[in-house]
Parts: sequence; structure tokens; C-alpha cells
Amino acid sequence: MYDDAFLSRLEAGLRAALPRWGLSEATHLQLLTISENATFRAHDPAAARHVVFRVHRPGYHTRAEIESELSWLTALGADSIVPTLTPLPQADGRLIADLQEDGTIRHVVAFGLVPGREPAEGDDLPRWYRELGAINARLHIHARGWQRPEGFTRKRWDYDAMLGDVQLWGDWRAALGLDAEGRAVLERTAQVLRDLLDTYGTGEDRFGLVHADMRVANLLVDDDTLSVIDFDDCGFSWYLYDFAAAISFSEHEPYVPALQAAWIEGYRTVAPLPDEDCAILPVFIMLRRMLLTAWIASHAETPTAKALGEGYTHGTVDLARAFLRRYDSDGTAAVTGRAVS
Repeated sequence: MYDDAFLSRLEAGLRAALPRWGLSEATHLQLLTISENATFRAHDPAAARHVVFRVHRPGYHTRAEIESELSWLTALGADSIVPTLTPLPQADGRLIADLQEDGTIRHVVAFGLVPGREPAEGDDLPRWYRELGAINARLHIHARGWQRPEGFTRKRWDYDAMLGDVQLWGDWRAALGLDAEGRAVLERTAQVLRDLLDTYGTGEDRFGLVHADMRVANLLVDDDTLSVIDFDDCGFSWYLYDFAAAISFSEHEPYVPALQAAWIEGYRTVAPLPDEDCAILPVFIMLRRMLLTAWIASHAETPTAKALGEGYTHGTVDLARAFLRRYDSDGTAAVTGRAVS
């Protein structure tokens, strides 16, 4: 439970570890976000340093998975693929520290501060999603060609992981405020999604290493530069799932088609993106929406889940009804390349 007492203990444990990164006792810690993990910003006035710490939730990622994320981040920085976080080593050279909190071991990593602010709704979002599309294309090209180090392991974000037997973020059936009628709608939607994704397939040209969580909260704008942060959920999934993740919690908004068009346009400035692939984007949007509905239920203690609550579930059911009107009678629309509106 993320109450004040827990956060105080977490901060105390992190503060005790600050010397491992050469930070002084005068360092100020500020909690930035709580989601899967707790993220803190540290400012050491004595050294004029700013550091971002991510304190991992126990039981989500293994040490090997975190090491693999950091290896990709390091490679992306070395190859100048995208402005992003730089992992900071401790004094002994290691990138991952272990903290003890009430007998629980929590992995902690540190990053250099990336300048910028989160894009706001009043900004020219299509402009930034055009840039994001180009960034995604560069990331996908890099992922296809990068020689992953031995032992590299990240989660596989396929249908089973999201809505099937594995359910990495919980069961959508536990969604807040879901009634019997809504459950029937989502059951049918899950079946149609499975059929569509099975048809689309997981060939190497469509499925690989992706960021998987490029929502607005993980984007930073600084003048003309768009940076992408938080690779904590990077893993193996469909390349086009990256766009669905980029509109997380906004899937119902009327401006989404404009963002999609801008993202496609930007992607195509870097790499080909056939119309038949673009046609399946609404399928990934629905898949992501159901996954987030499950996440809210299984992370009800987080500020995001509390803010969205049952209303998000009701919105998911409404979107699912529209989705079924579009796809249930002809589930081949998205994978045959037939235009959809």
C-alpha cells in the first residue's frame, strides 16, 4: 500500500544508499511518480547534480531483465538513436543496487536527468507524434539489427501476456465497476482480438523488441527536442503496438485519429510502413485499452488508478462495443489491408 508511512520508509532506504552514487547527505529527494515503480528526483546542491532514481516494485522484473533493459538503453545512447536516459553507475561500477525495506529487497537504478516537460494537451500534439513516429521507426530499425548481449531477457507482450493465460498486469475481468453486460461485451472483444492477432501473426517483420509504453508521461519536450524515457516495460511485442501504447488513457479522445495520422507520417520519413499494417492499428489500440483496464484493477492503490476508477472501465466497454460493430462481423478487415474508417 502506497501510504505515507511506506513512502517514508522507501525514501529513507534510498537516502541511505545515496553515497553509492557519490551524492552527499545534503541531497534533496522528491517523489515524482508511483506506477509499477517509485521514481525519485535527487538534487545534490553540494555537487550541483541532478539524478533520477527508479525503485523497482519487487516481483515484477528480475535482475536479469533490468540488466537487459539497461544494456539496450546504453546501446541506444551510444548509437545516438533517440534522446533518452543514461544509466549512472555506482562507485563500484555496478548499475543496480539492492535496498532492504522491511525485509524486502528492492532493485534501484539511477539515471542522468533528461531536460524537458511532458507534452500538454494544449500543445501541438500532432507535431510531437510526428516526431514520435520517426523515433519509433529508428528504434525498430535498431532493434532488428542490434546484436543483443548473451543472457538478454525481457518480457514478451503478446496476447497471452496481456489478455490470455499469463496476464502480466492482471485480469480485465476484475475491472472496477464491470457489470455482467459489460463483461459479456469484453469477453467477445477479447475473442475477436485473439483471432485478429493470430491472423496478423508474430513474424520478424512485425514483432520484436519495442519500448511498449511511450505514453505522454514518458515523453519530454525541450525546445525542438523530443526525448523518450522509462524503458521499464520494454520487451518483445508487435512493432505497431508502440503507437497504441503512445495514446494510453486517451484512446477515447476525438483527436486520436489526428495523432495516428501524424505518427504514421513521421514513421514513413524513416522507414516504410505499408497501408495493410496501418490498418491494424485500431486493433492494437483496443488491445492496449483492455490491458490498461486490467492494470487499473490490479494496481488500484496507485494515484493513476484512483483518478481513473470505474469511469475508465465504462469507457472501455463503450469502445469495445464500437470495436465489435466494426470487426465482429468481418474480423479480417484489419489484416487483409481493406480500408477501415
